[in-house]
Amino acid sequence: MDTILLNTKAREIRRKIVCMISHARGGHIGASLSEADILTALFFRILRFSPENRTDPDRDRFVLSKGHASEGLYTVLAERGFFPAEWLETYLTPGCPLTTHPTNHVPGIEVCTGALGHGLPVACGMALGAKKQDRPFRVFVLTGDGETQEGSVWEAAMAAAHFKLGNLVWIIDNNGLQLTSVIAETMGIEPLKDKLEAFGFDTHTVDGTDAAAIAGLLESLDYSSGKPHAVIAKTVKGRGVSFMENVPEWHHRIPTEEECERALKELE
Repeated sequence: MDTILLNTKAREIRRKIVCMISHARGGHIGASLSEADILTALFFRILRFSPENRTDPDRDRFVLSKGHASEGLYTVLAERGFFPAEWLETYLTPGCPLTTHPTNHVPGIEVCTGALGHGLPVACGMALGAKKQDRPFRVFVLTGDGETQEGSVWEAAMAAAHFKLGNLVWIIDNNGLQLTSVIAETMGIEPLKDKLEAFGFDTHTVDGTDAAAIAGLLESLDYSSGKPHAVIAKTVKGRGVSFMENVPEWHHRIPTEEECERALKELE
């Protein structure tokens, strides 16, 4: 998918996220809007992973560690054809496989996630397994920036460098907010780039609101270098909807009918 189509697709994804959460009256809208460009770049340009090869042992793997933002992943998977788009309309209803946090009962999802701090360790294990079995697949994991306050994240980071996991890409959704507050006020994580480099990561910063820029960066990485990769994606929580952007309460607030209409209007 080319540059213009990627960014157009990300906007479509955001519209569907808003509709899905508004209809279900549940979910994490701010975090899902924040990650939309990252997921679009991965699933429409980067990942060697599709509905046709989802059981291939050499497929690329993706782990959404910030599992509370499941709505963004569900929407992208439906758009890519992993399951019927109609499932999105039944989100959170009895019997629907689309639950608040992702589970591997859903086609396209590798592992159950949501307890923060677990995704990077799991992804490291996958990447190490590929290396030991001499398989060509790559592993991409998306964490939140507040999640980097977890000790298990840094244990995994140390292991990634020690085992020379050049087939691992850790993407950090760096929107500066967590739950109901600003990260810098809760527990500061800066200087994040310096920390990642000190832990042995090939570290890059990218505009996380530009799907094409993200795709371009990921395409440029040297996956055979033996050095794990970290991408700090500078995003905006609630991206695309002016009254949601950078407002902590939209971590878990559900739009009213009027707010939904306003949001969709802005995302046209």
